[in-house]
Amino acid sequence: MVIVLNLLAYLAATLYMTGVIWMVQLAHYPLFAQVGTDAFAAYHQAYQQRMAAVVLLPMLIEATTTGILPFLKPAAVPFWLVWLAIVLLAVIWGTTFFMQIPYHGQLALASDADRMASITGLVTSNWWRTLVWTGRSVLLLIMAALVMLQD
Repeated sequence: MVIVLNLLAYLAATLYMTGVIWMVQLAHYPLFAQVGTDAFAAYHQAYQQRMAAVVLLPMLIEATTTGILPFLKPAAVPFWLVWLAIVLLAVIWGTTFFMQIPYHGQLALASDADRMASITGLVTSNWWRTLVWTGRSVLLLIMAALVMLQD
């Protein structure tokens, strides 16, 4: 039962984060370009604080359940799927820390001319996270289907 609950929590967190990342990719990040110069710094700071509240718990659940999965692997799930899920999460966290966070840092301090370049870089580089999170959702749905088909 604990094995299935871990997989369900993992699936729920991953599906949630996939929805969030698509909304960020298609709406939030592109709309940064529409915020006026005078309001941008305050808007960006508020955005970061509010987004942290939206993503912190699900990302921690996703990381925790990913770490537990090799030890509580459902019998129907091949081990290579578990390792693929771990690698894909590492890609997401890596791009977050080495691409998105630096771009947000640039945005907080950027002049008008530099701000547009940083927004473009943020939107472009965020496609990696968007596609990888989508792939993780498919991967977790496959794992869940394998478990359901086993019974």
